Amino acid sequence: MRTKDLLAATATGLWRWDNVSGEVTLDAETARLLGLPAEPAELSEAAVRSRLHPADFAEITGIVNLAVTESSIAEARLRVMDSAGRVLRTVRTRSRAFLRSDTDDTDYELVGTVQEIPGTQPGTTAPHTPVTGDWRRSREAFLLDAGRALAEAHSTAEVLRVAAGLSMPGFSPDGLAVFGIEGDRISVIGHHGHRQGDLAPFVDMPLDTDYPAAEVVRTGRAVYLPAPEDYRRRYPATWPLAAAFHRESWAFLPLVSAGRTIGAWMAAFGTPVAFTPDERSVLTTVARMLAQALARAGDQESRRELTDGLQRSMMPTVHPDIPGMTVAARYVPTGGGLEVGGDWYDMITLPSGRIALVIGDVQGHDVRAAGLMGQLRIALRAYASEGHHPDAVLSRASRFLAGINDTEFGGEDPRFATCLYIEVDPATGLLDIARAGHPDPTIRMADGTVLVRPTAGGLPLGIVPDTDYPTTRLVLEPGETMLVCTDGLIETGGHDLESGWARLRHVIETYGAEDPAGNATDVVAPTLEDAAGLEKLADALVQAVHGPPSYHTTGPFMDRREDDIAMLLLCREGGSCGVGTGGTAAHRPVRRTVLTVKQAEPERIAEARHQVRDVLHDWTDEDQVDSAVLMVSEMVTNVLMHTDGDALLVAEITGEKGSRRIRVDVADSSDELPHRRTPGELASSGRGLVLMELLAGAWGVDPRGDGKSTWFELYEDAAGGAEPSLADLSAPPAAPSADPLPESAA
Repeated sequence: MRTKDLLAATATGLWRWDNVSGEVTLDAETARLLGLPAEPAELSEAAVRSRLHPADFAEITGIVNLAVTESSIAEARLRVMDSAGRVLRTVRTRSRAFLRSDTDDTDYELVGTVQEIPGTQPGTTAPHTPVTGDWRRSREAFLLDAGRALAEAHSTAEVLRVAAGLSMPGFSPDGLAVFGIEGDRISVIGHHGHRQGDLAPFVDMPLDTDYPAAEVVRTGRAVYLPAPEDYRRRYPATWPLAAAFHRESWAFLPLVSAGRTIGAWMAAFGTPVAFTPDERSVLTTVARMLAQALARAGDQESRRELTDGLQRSMMPTVHPDIPGMTVAARYVPTGGGLEVGGDWYDMITLPSGRIALVIGDVQGHDVRAAGLMGQLRIALRAYASEGHHPDAVLSRASRFLAGINDTEFGGEDPRFATCLYIEVDPATGLLDIARAGHPDPTIRMADGTVLVRPTAGGLPLGIVPDTDYPTTRLVLEPGETMLVCTDGLIETGGHDLESGWARLRHVIETYGAEDPAGNATDVVAPTLEDAAGLEKLADALVQAVHGPPSYHTTGPFMDRREDDIAMLLLCREGGSCGVGTGGTAAHRPVRRTVLTVKQAEPERIAEARHQVRDVLHDWTDEDQVDSAVLMVSEMVTNVLMHTDGDALLVAEITGEKGSRRIRVDVADSSDELPHRRTPGELASSGRGLVLMELLAGAWGVDPRGDGKSTWFELYEDAAGGAEPSLADLSAPPAAPSADPLPESAA
């Protein structure tokens, strides 16, 4: 009997669908089943779609795509509609796709058969099938949730945890395994529903093993085993190993990313599963999402390993065994792009026996910034090792970076770098500091007070080749801790320099202090006897910016980071290195700040006011603080106006809290003492000593061999007593006394 006669005898129609042109060819029987005249016809895809129920046509599209991917049979049940929108009949179709191109999986022709399903009367609806109803809605919700969870997984371990928790609607597997490829072998990289050691035989297998996962990796096609008999028949060699798990059905699907098979996924079921087209569609969709998530996580981990290795190779290890000092350092890369940037720190042993601490930031957060940072760090080490002073080291480094910008990049997109270079004498605590556009160092005194130490500075490196960098000399007193950092630690989170320092100041001041009841906090204070304390302070500063740690390189950091962070902490022996205000009165540390204001830098008068206000941050009477700031401003201004020298400011606080004394000295090189003046009513000067007499608890002028020192004192326990304040000066003037106060110019 001819095929045509056989199909006619069984009421089976044939059709052909060209996916590229959209033309559908029907034989007479298929045309009849679709409600058309019983004769061969060629229709458009739209014309055929109009004859079918919309939900069924949408479903068959997914089934066909799945069949093309798996090179399998596409089977579906379709409802044929008449012109009035009623169900005319229900048919079953089976088809296979024939690819016409090895590179384009959309260029195919679909050939299939159509048969009527008996028992469906015109005007009735089709019985409930897996393609319609609640099952479809549950499947769509499941796929949305699974896709979202896999997209949010950032590591291979997280992807595997998400895969282990998948609960598919209607046929949840009770055993899952993910196989990876290593050369010519496959191994289990994650599993769920198996005891430890159960998968030992599958951990390392050659690709030519008679095992479903190996075949899936070799061919790139899924393997469905609905029953144990299917498994035993197709894979007799490995069936005894699988039989021990007492499963009823198995699905092995390829994990394909960018056209390359990167592994296999196994879903095993304790109850029989027929693997209908809908069930295979769900499994295939999950496998695709799982493959993309694993590929993405693998790329991120490889990139992170590469960039971390690059940064570690460029970042030195500090040596905490400096005699008399303790050092802690942190580097935290940016959270965007390749996670590389231009921030760095360094610690250099100098020929003189001193130590140089360097911290800097090359403009940008990319590979070029990291490369320039590496070159600049090497150059700085070379200049420092030659024995140059801090100003000469930065001057040479600026010429070096400017030369790189011109020679290697032709002057296009020049990069600059900020830098802070500190030469440290461990024996005396002497610090010689040169600064190139970098944030100033911060000192935590022995009693917990935090001051930003203003230092002279020049332009960032690389902007002007021949730039001078003045040197500032400070002394790190016993028990004091110095913090230097890049702006990433200060300005992250939308902060500017002022608000960022306020955030860090709170962490540093309260670290290791006591609460009002006298109980120590749960943070171990950093001491030289406990070097780990300084490390904990470094962690606390980073966590204040980024929150709890989630990943470690040279220190903890969060996954979301706006800018690189480099940070150095240096603590000098002889005190508690920043522990709070405990201790006996005899051993209570002195709070002191020193600042030089040069004739050519009148703008630093504002820095002097800030320094005094910071030293008095916990003073009882705010009016006295305002008085001290006003008197300092008057004293320093008078030195710059009436002498030819610089002003040296020294402010020192001693005593118990509540009864402390602050003494402020402003020294200059002129031996001319203040003399009395009688300013007129509209005069703009000549009242400096009047303010001293009214506001200070005590004051005076002491001649020195090389000039003089003007000083005043304020007493904390005198607040609210007879000592006047700025508020008193704003009151209406009293009647003149018989012996008015002398008025003179300061």
